Amino acid sequence: MVLVAVFGAALLVAVLLSGLAARTVLSTSLLFLVGGALVSDGFLGLIHITPESEIVSVTADLALFAVLFTDGMHVSFAKLRANWHNPARALGLGMPLTCVGMALVTHYLVGLDWTTSFLVGAVLAPTDPVFASAIVGRKEVPARLRELLNVESGINDGLALPVVLVLIAAAGPTAGHAEASLGRIALELGLGLALGVLLPLLVNGLVRLPLLGAEPKLQPLLPLATGIILYAACHLTHANPYLAAFSAGAVLAAVSPESQKAFEPLGESLAELAKFGALLVFGALLTPQLFGDLSVGGYAAVILAIVLIRPGSLLLSLWGTRIDRREKLVAAWFGPKGFASVVYGLLVLQASIPQGHQAYTLIAICIAFSIIAHSSTDVPIARLFHVDDLVDTGTAPGARSEDGTTTMEVPTRAGA
Repeated sequence: MVLVAVFGAALLVAVLLSGLAARTVLSTSLLFLVGGALVSDGFLGLIHITPESEIVSVTADLALFAVLFTDGMHVSFAKLRANWHNPARALGLGMPLTCVGMALVTHYLVGLDWTTSFLVGAVLAPTDPVFASAIVGRKEVPARLRELLNVESGINDGLALPVVLVLIAAAGPTAGHAEASLGRIALELGLGLALGVLLPLLVNGLVRLPLLGAEPKLQPLLPLATGIILYAACHLTHANPYLAAFSAGAVLAAVSPESQKAFEPLGESLAELAKFGALLVFGALLTPQLFGDLSVGGYAAVILAIVLIRPGSLLLSLWGTRIDRREKLVAAWFGPKGFASVVYGLLVLQASIPQGHQAYTLIAICIAFSIIAHSSTDVPIARLFHVDDLVDTGTAPGARSEDGTTTMEVPTRAGA
């Protein structure tokens, strides 16, 4: 109950400060992270959580499922067909370059073996703009930039997952049975994809039967029920729930846009609650001992991951495109180590990999540094676009700018 009380108090403070967070460098995500750290064994000792605690895996599992389900609903196949070039470059070139770059610094600066180093790179390759939502959520920011970051972050979690699972199998104590492990992973991923596609199609077919259908006030519960059934089905059949969640969200948005629109407010709120809960639990794992376990080379690797590897990889992937230089620099900087990295890092720790603890320590501290860096710089950088638009083009708030976007005076910043 202490953890529940702490979560409730942190949620109340976050809501009360959300207006201030929309205008300053204050971040509600950082609030939950710091709150979890303060009440942990490392400081006040009000709650006792270790990486092996069941609540860690359960919260992370539920939260990532919720996040990927709602992220999948934001994927528009029509928009992807029309504007796939830049996101494809970021995913097809920028993401592998980030993984390789992180593997190199991990191997040479931290001293982990090559397999574990590439595992760290795969875990830290996905991005999540929830920690920089002022960029994605502000209308004065060019639509092309917002779409690039949104599509990249929505898809790269799912792309990284198979690589992470394969490398865990290769680096784990059962690496000698890698062929069997790879077959099991492929089966879990295939079954997850199948459930994620078929279940929304089945539900959509039922809704369209003559005697069935949801009345307007209950329509938001239809995708929720689909998600709950999917989550249970995945765990009962050992299908991969994360790939299932993302694919189900995308299919549901494509075949039933009215359900997607009705569910969006509820889904976003549930996803925010899940993220905040998992961030609180993750923060409780950030003890002074954890920070003391990382070597000087590890801290150098963390800094390079944030200020060089991700920015350099994305800039290389966007080389030769027509994106404005300022937009490229902003997209390169906003590559926060996101919520998927938290869950994947816990998978690494719980897999009994020989160098798993060192890898998890590096991953956890990199995520913490990234949350601090990106969630505290999104508002000032977003305002640069707003100020430049006002000065250079004379565009007033609420009017159309040259790129077709609408400027706003004080936009919201939920979950930043």
